[in-house]
Amino acid sequence: MTTSLTFSEAIEALEKVVAQLESGEATLEEAVDLYTQGMKLSKICQEKLQVAEKKIASIIDENGNEQPFVEGE
Repeated sequence: MTTSLTFSEAIEALEKVVAQLESGEATLEEAVDLYTQGMKLSKICQEKLQVAEKKIASIIDENGNEQPFVEGE
């Protein structure tokens, strides 16, 4: 698993993991592996959201004035 996934890809994969866990059909070992995979996907999603939040916050300065958004910052 890699952080090169897009947010949408990571969310979709996480939803599949959750569905598998909720089905109750996984063995204990499979459930542990799925849980581990889900936590990694959750971390990727959280990191992507934090990056987006920082980009949005950088658009508005401390006085509430809009600032030009510069890609890559």
